Amino acid sequence: MSFYPSLGYLVFGSRLRRLSEYFLMEVNKVYEQAGIPFDASWFPVFYLLSKQQPVPMIDIADQLEISHSAVSQMVTNLKKKGLLKTTPCKEDGRRQLVAFSKKGEELLQQIQPVWEAITTAMEALVTENKQSQQILTAIAQIEQSVQQKPLSERIRQQL
Repeated sequence: MSFYPSLGYLVFGSRLRRLSEYFLMEVNKVYEQAGIPFDASWFPVFYLLSKQQPVPMIDIADQLEISHSAVSQMVTNLKKKGLLKTTPCKEDGRRQLVAFSKKGEELLQQIQPVWEAITTAMEALVTENKQSQQILTAIAQIEQSVQQKPLSERIRQQL
């Protein structure tokens, strides 16, 4: 029996991380093979901006549920690559508005067909196994449960 499955919930997070890293690696392989200079880790910011822009940096952090610092680092990195631009908010000069640069808009046009192909491929993947079709629902339920009561608190109760 494989090491990870034999440990059950003890390595649940590790298995999710491994699967996530695998998906990101495979998607990056598709971008690379298509000659598209895009990294899958940029997807959340690109997707948000594809739906609306400009977006205040703090709103990006809130929507992605990550720290303002992490968003700031990613935006800075994408600005250095010439893909994003920032401008001060007119109502509050301390806030930065984030939008695509011309180069970023051009890259967005290249990656959107890949996003559609990813969705189609993942839908096909989960239909191969009846239980897999419930994975997004199950993950959402776990996320909701740990928001209501953190895992660390649950573990402490068992100790």
